[in-house]
Amino acid sequence: MIEFELDGHPFIQLNDLLKVTGLSNSGGQAKKMIDDGLATVDGNIETRKRCKIREGQVVSFQGQTITVKA
Repeated sequence: MIEFELDGHPFIQLNDLLKVTGLSNSGGQAKKMIDDGLATVDGNIETRKRCKIREGQVVSFQGQTITVKA
């Protein structure tokens, strides 16, 4: 499990979250994988690349879980 801190920001875009946590090598790769339906947010498949991920949400991607904290 990965814990990601928003550090005072209200949200992070899903594609950026996958990139900064190291689960994707690049933003372009993250966008393609999101398009392919490989990411879930709070248990639901998410295909919006710029979906705003906020505190308390849980993202799953390729067997990894990311919990977002304030």
